[in-house]
Amino acid sequence: MDGVRAALRLIATLVVVLFGVAAFVGWRGEVGVDGQPGGFVAQAQYADPPALDAPAVAADVRKVLVDIDVTTGPFGGGAAGTGIVLTQDGQVLTSHHVIKGANSVKVTDVGNGLIYEGTVLGYDSSNDIALVSLAGASGLPTARLGSSADLRIRQDVLAIGNAGGDGGDPTAVAGPITALDASIVAMNSADLSRKALRGMVEVAAPVVGGQSGGALADGTGAVVGVVTAASGDKTPGPGNGYAVPIDTAMRIVEQIRSGTPTETVHIGPTATLGVQITDAQPSGARVDWAFHGQPAQAAGIVDGDTITAVDGQTITTARALTTAISKRKPAETIRIDLRGPDGNTRTVTVTLARGTPS
Repeated sequence: MDGVRAALRLIATLVVVLFGVAAFVGWRGEVGVDGQPGGFVAQAQYADPPALDAPAVAADVRKVLVDIDVTTGPFGGGAAGTGIVLTQDGQVLTSHHVIKGANSVKVTDVGNGLIYEGTVLGYDSSNDIALVSLAGASGLPTARLGSSADLRIRQDVLAIGNAGGDGGDPTAVAGPITALDASIVAMNSADLSRKALRGMVEVAAPVVGGQSGGALADGTGAVVGVVTAASGDKTPGPGNGYAVPIDTAMRIVEQIRSGTPTETVHIGPTATLGVQITDAQPSGARVDWAFHGQPAQAAGIVDGDTITAVDGQTITTARALTTAISKRKPAETIRIDLRGPDGNTRTVTVTLARGTPS
């Protein structure tokens, strides 16, 4: 069994998929300004950022990092990544893809070596951010947060995290910022799903798997981003790293803390209907598979049914159904309107089960 678990364990990472330069970094151009004869265009003046002393910054930031190990699936498979400690009682900022599909979350504090059970408080998959709480944590050193609004092109920064997913001392890599609003398409190495991410900070540094959820730090040691993706070995040279700006990440954290879900931010335990779905024609969410023992099957939903409404809310696509279920809680009862393969309609009542972060 240990051999099976080792074989199934993956390093949580997003790898940038190259569909051409535009899909990789988005398009970044400069807009010219026409001036009158003899006129001039004012240029913004910025103070030079502090020089980066990589060893000193790494020594400072490593104390506020944790290693995250998750188990997924029935055979002990899982993934590993990094997190950033936000509060003394153990709220940890990490990447959504690190905890996606987790049945359990084990967190090791890099500074004190203690191991905690983690609970996912909420997440935003569209921005690849999650917030985890550590059971029984107290007195933890916390990250000093900067502002990503102050970042500048060519500014040297440092990415640090659990490279390789093996735990131990975090690995740090430094490099200059090459873009402040990069758009990428990233592939999750764990489930091979792809996601478009926008507004990324791009760094010319060889970020690798396991550093996901780690810190992007400036020359003062302040955290200015959450490491999210790497270009890996599909590009020439040493590769690039990508991070969610800390201002974006903390807006999501505050939304999670508020306890109010949005179209993209999920709060608390994840509810599941237990179906695999695709877009139906002309509209609705087609049930390709109702999993055995899950709520949909127990309620009489079968393969080929099309879900057209949840509690009176019209469902036009598979994504609309996913969004509707993501706002519900485990053990909540909902009413689902269906259209069968024969065209007949019916309504069933379903009690949702507890699932894994999706």
